[in-house]
Amino acid sequence: MHPELIRFGPLAIRSYGLLLAISFLLGVIWSVRRANKVGVNPKIILDLTIVIFISSIVGARMFYVIFHLEEFRGHWLDVISPVQSNGDFVFGGLTMLGGVVLAVLCGIVYLRIKKQSVWKVADVLAPAFPLGIFLTRIGCFLNGCCYGKPSPQEAWGVVFPADCPAGYAYPGIHLYPTQLYSSLKGLLILIILVLLERYKKFDGYTFWLMLFVFGIGRFVIDFWRYYEPSMVLATIQGVSFSVNQGVSLIIIFVSATMWNLLRAKSHKPLGAK
Repeated sequence: MHPELIRFGPLAIRSYGLLLAISFLLGVIWSVRRANKVGVNPKIILDLTIVIFISSIVGARMFYVIFHLEEFRGHWLDVISPVQSNGDFVFGGLTMLGGVVLAVLCGIVYLRIKKQSVWKVADVLAPAFPLGIFLTRIGCFLNGCCYGKPSPQEAWGVVFPADCPAGYAYPGIHLYPTQLYSSLKGLLILIILVLLERYKKFDGYTFWLMLFVFGIGRFVIDFWRYYEPSMVLATIQGVSFSVNQGVSLIIIFVSATMWNLLRAKSHKPLGAK
């Protein structure tokens, strides 16, 4: 694994951070090009990406902190400070789903304030999200975080080095590489969107389809992902369900509902109530 690519004193350039930056840059460039094709002002896209970037980091951090309060007890400044109490310049501890939820909410509010077509703009941005998953989850694999449960079959598992979170928690044990499963999920979602967008009949089609497939993929993969006890929502007949799976079910329900509501609205004759 290669969690750090290069270090300058306390400042470390990490694999995850670099891939996150690359995915964000590629997502912005692609979204601007898509905006031009459908008549959306690229400036709105650029401003919105800043809103999404900030809100996603805040949401991901807050969601992580809520379920890991013991980790910050006695040094609460680490919650918001990139310079941690141990002197490292790093901002670890993020939960993607918290970032997704807050970014969607803040993005909708921003577009409402700017009097933009929310779902039209959302469709423009939608493919950038699975592209980001595809790249950043590779960063998770290199970092050794977001790892899976022990694999009973060595052929399906990966032994992580002891100097990363996965190797520290399970030294010398084969673990499911759920980071790579998630990366593949992002690629598959991206392919699905590219193939099905040609059948788009209404604004919001691509965005809610993306979230629907994302929620299903995240729910399934989480059966193989390791979570500490504080992140376990319930255990039914020996099968544990994570908090993130609960959030995924909400995303699946909301996205399916919104997709069908927007589809029905697009078929309603003008003037009908």
